[in-house]
Amino acid sequence: MSREDKVILAHGAGGRLSHELVEEIFVKYFGNPVLARLDDAAVLHIMQHATRNTKGTRGTKDATRNTSTDFRIALTTDSYTISPLFFPGGDIGKLAVCGTVNDLSMSGARPLYLTAAFILEEGLPLETLERVVASMAETARQTEVEIVCGDTKVVNRGGADQLFINTAGVGVVPPRVDISGSNARPGDVVLLSGPVGDHGMAIMTRREGIEFTSPLESDCAPLNGLVQAMLAASPEIHCLRDPTRGGLAATLNELATQSGVGIEVDEEAIPVREAVRGACELLGLDPLYVANEGKLVAVVPPHAAEAVLAAMRAHPYGREATVIGRVVDEHPGRVVLCTALGARRILDMLVGEQLPRIC
Repeated sequence: MSREDKVILAHGAGGRLSHELVEEIFVKYFGNPVLARLDDAAVLHIMQHATRNTKGTRGTKDATRNTSTDFRIALTTDSYTISPLFFPGGDIGKLAVCGTVNDLSMSGARPLYLTAAFILEEGLPLETLERVVASMAETARQTEVEIVCGDTKVVNRGGADQLFINTAGVGVVPPRVDISGSNARPGDVVLLSGPVGDHGMAIMTRREGIEFTSPLESDCAPLNGLVQAMLAASPEIHCLRDPTRGGLAATLNELATQSGVGIEVDEEAIPVREAVRGACELLGLDPLYVANEGKLVAVVPPHAAEAVLAAMRAHPYGREATVIGRVVDEHPGRVVLCTALGARRILDMLVGEQLPRIC
């Protein structure tokens, strides 16, 4: 790990320092086979045992038969510390529900239940809290999940920047679905559900007070319906990941590292809205490293790519879906970007942070 002896903002930015922190402290002490997968949600096998009485035939005794059923649940947890609490296209409450639903969906699970814990700063207006909670309730209703338990803590003024939210989510993984960041295989096709950078630049321009002719708006959205449509087209999807902190670049690097493969992407194929591109140029940022909250990356076998892409484009949150690259044997663990000029360069994770407190 880089020789920082204290936590800095970059440790929470989704780049190289974030991953080193997880690997060299949390995995070091909490390590187990489930955690070692380092996916957005843990997939757990649950054995359900049942006893059934069977009626004997003439001359035989009744029998008792023990049976067991193996089913899988997905479990995830996340915390939300975004600043500002309200932004174009959403708020911390909507973000908390969408983020948790999306993490469950990236395992192929159907989200069912959420928990919500609130850390409130002394002096927070109750009107603000009610507005956030109402937004969470409406987003949960739209995504057909229920918020079933939670907790509330109040800290001294200055101890929480108004409001932090922690969530957990539970969903059920359908049979035949096996999605993990470690499942990418050479020859697989890499799909992206739409333009990148919307969320991060909407937050940053709001913080900086920058206005554009075309207003920037977060892409914050629940992706469970999109994922279910994709799985209906083909249950053979290998990987799903929503490119939040660290953006598309960090996500592709995570998949390449987890699967031990190389990934090559075409820079011109990656959609970026003109307003986002302009904001990034103004602020000196790269849209490939900017957070998203309503997009996903899918890695699918080549024979399923056309059907999955068509299903994505038929859904409201995947209308601009496109093929951006392929998985290769070469340069395992690395992502190579093929630029508009025909050159090739390594698309690495950031060491520092571009946008703190983005989710």
